[in-house]
Amino acid sequence: MVKSVQTAPHVWTMVEVDMSSLVRYRESEKESFRARHGVNLTYLPFVAQVLCEALHEFPFLNSSWTDEAIVLKKYVNLGIAVAVPPDGLIVPVVKDADQLGFTDLVRAMADLTERARSKHLKPEDVQGGTFTLNNTGATGSIASQPIINQPQAAILTTESILRRPVVIGDGVAIRHLMNMCMSFDHRILDGAMAGQFTNWIKKRLEEWTPADIRL
Repeated sequence: MVKSVQTAPHVWTMVEVDMSSLVRYRESEKESFRARHGVNLTYLPFVAQVLCEALHEFPFLNSSWTDEAIVLKKYVNLGIAVAVPPDGLIVPVVKDADQLGFTDLVRAMADLTERARSKHLKPEDVQGGTFTLNNTGATGSIASQPIINQPQAAILTTESILRRPVVIGDGVAIRHLMNMCMSFDHRILDGAMAGQFTNWIKKRLEEWTPADIRL
């Protein structure tokens, strides 16, 4: 992490996402989902699936820096940052996450998280990541500036989902809002592309419907 900060010019950006539709869906489905599949339905797999789609739309986010060239990856190996108290943090990798249906993605993420916390990961479980997703919201955070997991191009964090008043038209409504933060390597990306990427994800999450689940 020290080498990452010293070698990659980190730039940080944040967008606010209205998660109200996803909150309603998860609340209505979480008990039946656990009964059917034996795992908890959290918000992170929804973000992960949209993120995988975004990485195909913006391939420079799914790349790595070398001294010779920027290497674009045609596959998505999604690192999931997992807190392992008191030891710190580890990032197991969902291999070919973009090829998994939603339920398989939920299971893969839950399996890696459980094995990370029980210290049963294998060396190959933490290798080969092309992009990292972190959920600092699990600790109550509302904004964070993560360090890029080199040689990846960026790292995205999801923050706490909070009920806040929002101006809609001429009125005020209570919505479930989440900050989404990203650090990116300025050698690979500029602010324009980073903004397009995060706003693409924001739009997809805000307009999300059950029909968007890729099975």
